[in-house]
Amino acid sequence: MRKSAIGLVVAGVAASLVLSACASSKKKSNTSAPAGGGSSSASSSSSGGALDGKGAKVGIILPDTQSSQRWVTSDPDALIAECKKVNLNCDIQNAQNDAAKMKTIAESMESNGIKVLMIVNLDSASGAAIEKEAQGKGITTVDYDRLTLGGGAAFYVSYDGVAVGKAQGQALTKCAQVQGKSSVQYVDVNGAPTDNNATLFKQGYDSVLKTQSGWKKLDDQSIAKWDNTVAGTTFTAMLRAHPQLNAVMVANDGMANSVIASLKNQGLNSKVAVSGQDATAQGLQHIMDGDQCFTIYKPSSQEAIPAIDAIVQVVNGQVPTTNGTVKDTQTGKDVPAILANPIPITKANVAQPINDGYTPKSQVCTGKYASLCAQNGVK
Repeated sequence: MRKSAIGLVVAGVAASLVLSACASSKKKSNTSAPAGGGSSSASSSSSGGALDGKGAKVGIILPDTQSSQRWVTSDPDALIAECKKVNLNCDIQNAQNDAAKMKTIAESMESNGIKVLMIVNLDSASGAAIEKEAQGKGITTVDYDRLTLGGGAAFYVSYDGVAVGKAQGQALTKCAQVQGKSSVQYVDVNGAPTDNNATLFKQGYDSVLKTQSGWKKLDDQSIAKWDNTVAGTTFTAMLRAHPQLNAVMVANDGMANSVIASLKNQGLNSKVAVSGQDATAQGLQHIMDGDQCFTIYKPSSQEAIPAIDAIVQVVNGQVPTTNGTVKDTQTGKDVPAILANPIPITKANVAQPINDGYTPKSQVCTGKYASLCAQNGVK
């Protein structure tokens, strides 16, 4: 079993580095642009050798441990591995869904001499304040997975949020529960209104679903802090008001699990198309048993590796290699970005996140799911 990286410091060799200002590479797009994959950042230094961070200190703050399993194991593990590989001294901590705690962690890291601070913000307002304080101390800031509006990060590494949402919308239209229907009535259960990613996901799936002939949206609610319990009660009210609904566009697996529980209470699980995202253990289980139509798989390595490699370029006074830009809607500026492409997961390829080692087999293939895993190609 993999070790949790919360609070773990990856040791490196101490060194004194001169940090130059970070700028983007030549822009390829003025909006979110899909990447060819997670290996788009440079894999070698300007001298042609292997990347070497020379022991520079880097602070990395992840958001919480409840919204997604990725923040507990997947991303920390991938970040740790790459930090070790490229000789960066990375202090990785988790804010536990507490903006004040994130600020305290950041200030402690700054006092410890970090050259770069990379965060996954809890909301743009608190994230921007943290980034501005760090920048005032000569520290380069990086946005990871979520763009901090108004934060002025040197660059942003994530999956293309609009592309994720479009993949969700397209996958929902192909679910067995709605295929062939001339009329489909659905509801949206969106992510946190303070999370720019949730805004991008919604932009993507709305752009697909609003063009579907015969599809009618009955309700549309955003869930503060991606709270799974609130998502469940919110959807239960939707279902009570609209018992005829055929589909639920729910933004991630955690909330989808609550939606499915509500449907089960009415004997409607597997009869209503339910979406998801994050390739969690429960999400994959629901796909195998038919209660969830799909999830979206975003391998952590496709964010972690290019993010850490770009940070090495920064600490060596180089311009990080990016593959697009994303608009900061608060400042109007284009933020240099490294963007990866999402992978839709249905029953046809449900084994992929498990066989890749992203979602632990020990968490998915338990009880009745042991045989289902075997039937669906889990190794």
